[in-house]
Amino acid sequence: MNRRLITILAFQVCFFQVTAQKAWTSKYVQIASDGSLAYTKDEQGNTIPDFSGVGYKKNRTSIPKATVVMTLEPGNDNLKNIQKAIDEIAALPLDNNGLRGALLLKKGKYLINGTIRIRASGIVLRGEGPETILVATSPKQHNLISVSGSGEIKEINGSRRKIQSDYIPVGALSFPVKNTDGLNIGDSIILYRPGTDEWIHAIGMDQIEKRDSTTKQWKASEYDLHYERVITNIKGNTIYIDNPVVMAIDNQFGGGEIYKYTFQGRLQQVGIEDLICESIYKNEEDENHGWNAIHMNKLVNGWVTNVISRYFGYACVNLGYQSRNITVSNCQFLEPKSIITGSRRYSFNNDGQLNLFMNCAASEGRHDYITGAKVCGPNVFYACTSINAKADIGPHHRWATGTLFDNIISDGELNIQDRGNWGTGHGWAGANQVVWNCTVKSASIQQPPVSAKNYAIGLKGKKSEGRLKDRPDGVWEGNNIAGLTPNSLYMAQLVAAKNREQK
Repeated sequence: MNRRLITILAFQVCFFQVTAQKAWTSKYVQIASDGSLAYTKDEQGNTIPDFSGVGYKKNRTSIPKATVVMTLEPGNDNLKNIQKAIDEIAALPLDNNGLRGALLLKKGKYLINGTIRIRASGIVLRGEGPETILVATSPKQHNLISVSGSGEIKEINGSRRKIQSDYIPVGALSFPVKNTDGLNIGDSIILYRPGTDEWIHAIGMDQIEKRDSTTKQWKASEYDLHYERVITNIKGNTIYIDNPVVMAIDNQFGGGEIYKYTFQGRLQQVGIEDLICESIYKNEEDENHGWNAIHMNKLVNGWVTNVISRYFGYACVNLGYQSRNITVSNCQFLEPKSIITGSRRYSFNNDGQLNLFMNCAASEGRHDYITGAKVCGPNVFYACTSINAKADIGPHHRWATGTLFDNIISDGELNIQDRGNWGTGHGWAGANQVVWNCTVKSASIQQPPVSAKNYAIGLKGKKSEGRLKDRPDGVWEGNNIAGLTPNSLYMAQLVAAKNREQK
C-alpha cells in the first residue's frame, strides 16, 4: 500500500476513535447476546437481507493452499512459457479438493505481450509476493490475466414452476411453489423474476428524460432477473433456499418462477495470488495498454488475493456476470492511466452474484467499488478504502439488486440513486442496497417509488440530495453518529450463519 494511502487511513482511524460515541443499535437489525440476529419487517414483510452467503464457498472455509506442481522464472518469452505451464497443469487430474495445483512464478519481472488464459478448473497462479511482477506490454486495451470457462446456463426441461404467493418479501428464504415433484434438496435452481411493462412504468423508467439520441427507455424484455440459488429443504410445497430473495416477487409485477439448470463448462477452484500486475503506458492519458489486470467469468468458487495492480486503465479485478462466489481480498488498484471519463477506472467491478470484495484499496479510480446493470445479489464490498476518488462508489446503472457496502472509507461520494439520463439512460442504479457504517465525503441514498428500499445506516458523511432531487429518500438512520453495533453487518451475519450451521 502506498505511503499516502496509509497516512490517510491512519488519520481516519484516529479521528473516529477520538469522536466515538455511545454504542447504538439499528432498529432494522438487532444482535442478541448469543450472536444471533433479528430483523425488523416492514408492512409487507421485507427485511434487510442476509449477506453471509457470499464469497469463496460462502466464506465458510479458508481459501485452500494448492500444492506447487510447476515453477517458472522470468525468460525470453514469458507469455509462451507461462501459458504452456498452465496448459500442462490443466491436463493433470483434480485431487480430492478439486485442485490440480499451483504454478509458482519466482521473483522477477515477467514481460507479457498478450493475455495469460486459465481455461480449466483447479489451477492457481501464484507469485512470491511484491517481487513477482507481471508487466502487460501489448499496446492495446486487453486483460493481462483472463480466467473463463465456457458454456451457458441451460434450463432443465420440465423443471419450471410458478411461485404460489401474491408477494414474497425481500429477505425471504422460503416460498411455496405449484408443486415440488422432481425437486430435491441440493438442486441448483434459478429464481426467476420477469421484467414487465407494468413494473417499468411504476418506477418511471419508461419516462427517462431524453438527453440525446443514445438515451434509451427501459424495455421489459431486457429486465428479466435470474438469481442462482440452491434448495436446502422442502416441506410440502414450500422450498427453502440457501440465499435470500433480494428483490420482492410481486404478482402485480409478474410474479416469479423457479427452474433447475445446468452450466457445463463453468470453471471451479481457480485462484490468483501474491503478485503485482503492471502495464506499460506512454503518458497519463494513454488509452492503448493493459485495461484489466484480472478478468474472471464463468467461474464459481474462485479467488484473487494479495494482488496489486498499477497503471491499468479499467480495473484491478473485473468479475463478469457469470462469475459466482468469488472472493477478492487484500488487493490494490493504484496509479491508473487513462482519460478521466466514462467507462474507465472501475477499480473493483462486479457484474456477477454472491461475490465478496474485502480489505481492498483503490487510489485515483473513478468508480472504485461498483456493480453494473441488472446485477443479481447478494454481493458484498466490505472493509475497503478509496482515496483521490474521481467519481462515486455504488451501483452504477440499471437496477443492481442486493448489495451491501459495509465499512467503506472514501474521500469521495457513495450514491444509490436514479441516475436519470446519464450514460444511455442509467436510471435507477440499485435496489435493496444497504450502506452500513461507511465513511464518505457525501452520499445520496434514494429509493424507487415501488419494489425496493435502500438503506444508509450509521453513515458518516454529508447527506446530499442526489442528481434528481425530487426522488424518494432512502431509509436513513444514525447519520454521523458513531458507535453503530454491530460494527460490521456482514461479519455479524457471517458469525450468526456459522453458529446456526454448527447447531
